[in-house]
Amino acid sequence: MSGHSKWSSIKHKKAARDSKRGKLFTKLIKEITIAARLGGGDINSNPRLRTAVTTARTQSMPNDNIDRAIKKGTGELGGGQLEEVVYEGYGPGGVAIIADVLTDNRNRVVAELRFILSRHGGNLGESNCVGWMFKKRGVITIERGAIDEDRLMELALEAGADDVVADGENFQVMTAPDAFGAVRDALEAAKIPIASAEVVKIPENTVRVSGHTAEQVLKLMEEIEDHEEVQSVAANFDISDEELAQFSAA
Repeated sequence: MSGHSKWSSIKHKKAARDSKRGKLFTKLIKEITIAARLGGGDINSNPRLRTAVTTARTQSMPNDNIDRAIKKGTGELGGGQLEEVVYEGYGPGGVAIIADVLTDNRNRVVAELRFILSRHGGNLGESNCVGWMFKKRGVITIERGAIDEDRLMELALEAGADDVVADGENFQVMTAPDAFGAVRDALEAAKIPIASAEVVKIPENTVRVSGHTAEQVLKLMEEIEDHEEVQSVAANFDISDEELAQFSAA
């Protein structure tokens, strides 16, 4: 399974027991703000904003917080100017890592990410040193108990999805980025509960890691993910299910 899928599984399990809701809200608010700034404050005509708002609501973010974030993005409320930056580098074992960041201070965040990578046996690279290894894909996660697989496949493919993949306790509906919104809307219209829906970067090839290297990679990913200015992080590692289960249980 790809680095995205494995890391995604860990994230969902951690989120279920994570007490750092304030930090999660901060990331979601930033994404809503930048989406509104780039595409306007109407969720019906701004797909990125709609995805951000939907994600925030699934995390029980109050509507007042969402409204303020949209108004900051459209300029109705004051606030610092956020900038989208992509940082790329390598982790232990030659694993490629790419992080999407929203920040108001490039110099600070690049120094912090360089320190995190070096502390875990990695290093920051030049622009596009690993970006070419990843492809954007829409991924809609649905718990297995929510719907029959054949019915989900029928609905998803009819709406324009590329595939439905069984992944442990979940199904993952895979789409092209431009079909993501239509597929998500079709599943919502069919009253299918969606655990998560996002456009992510998925590696085209993977690097197998195990033992101490695997542990280092997962600790590095967790620390980058936990950085309050990192919106998302992807990597091309592949780790056995047994080792992944050991980490998830830790």
